[in-house]
Amino acid sequence: MEPTIDDQPRVIATDSAIALIEEIRKDHPNILIHQSGGCCDGSSPMCYPADDFIVGDQDVELGEIAGVPVYISASQFQAWKHTQLIIDVVPGRGGMFSLDNGREKRFLTRSRMLGFKGS
Repeated sequence: MEPTIDDQPRVIATDSAIALIEEIRKDHPNILIHQSGGCCDGSSPMCYPADDFIVGDQDVELGEIAGVPVYISASQFQAWKHTQLIIDVVPGRGGMFSLDNGREKRFLTRSRMLGFKGS
């Protein structure tokens, strides 16, 4: 997997997302983000202590934002491989097990197509 599409990173973050990451890192210095594939918390970026989350053999590292690695499942990556993920923040409660929960703001993924060449 190439870390970029046409020299654009596969994952970026808004200033608001970087600020929330910095806030979370005050309590949990070593974190990661995993783009959830659905189920209980929908399809949203989930933030976990890196030591408490086992990255699976089928997970794909998209890149880093603010020094935090961002992963997605291989099946989701196939569906979104021509998409740049933009991690943002909106008001609300985070996922049940995500470290943004209880902060009255949560991570949200936005996206845009990049470099689609047909396959």
